[in-house]
Amino acid sequence: MRVIALDTTTRAGSVALVDGDRVIEERAGDAARSHAERLPSEITALADAHGLPLSGVDLYGVALGPGSFTGLRIGIATIQGLASVHRRRVVGVSALEALADAQSREATAGTIVAAWMDAHRRDVFTALYRVGDATASTGNRVEELEGPAVGDPGSTLARWMRDRGATPTVFVGDGAVLYEDQIRRAIVTARVVPPPLLASTIGRLAIARASAAVDPAALRLLYVRKSDAEIARDKK
Repeated sequence: MRVIALDTTTRAGSVALVDGDRVIEERAGDAARSHAERLPSEITALADAHGLPLSGVDLYGVALGPGSFTGLRIGIATIQGLASVHRRRVVGVSALEALADAQSREATAGTIVAAWMDAHRRDVFTALYRVGDATASTGNRVEELEGPAVGDPGSTLARWMRDRGATPTVFVGDGAVLYEDQIRRAIVTARVVPPPLLASTIGRLAIARASAAVDPAALRLLYVRKSDAEIARDKK
């Protein structure tokens, strides 16, 4: 099964071509240009490089968020357009889950992984996972302990240590790197891992979850936090 997967949750993002259990190629995006300037050309360039017409793509995978509102909308609209034209279905994946899943490949069963993405405004997007003993092909390498949320790094750490009864030993993502000092003050043994490119992980998860793929129009973005426009409207 040939899958094109796209991540636009960060400025650079990534795109990947995955075929079965093989990652054919994964490319980081050009962070110097906006997603609107780069898409869909980054996707078509990747497909062309491997002699694959977009009509030959069997399934699409895409990050649903959280992340930049504009980047998410452009990325999902791009995938919706390509999938609709060629009558293909799509699997949407949380970027936080993709971070944890990517890290789980180097972790032992039972490891608790915290996925942290920079949410700006001194906040982080977070989710908490436990690594299971399932094989990669099941698409269930990680079990969600706490779903996507947004909050202050210090408050999040305090809540997890007080309420969850389980302390993360691995933190992954740009938010983890940004707030590494706070993490290490709270959990001295914690390991902080920079974020990998996510498109290939999204592609692998899409293949594992192909039976749950949806029509392009059914995709729903995972914003977690309200947009500035919504906040301003609520204040009024």
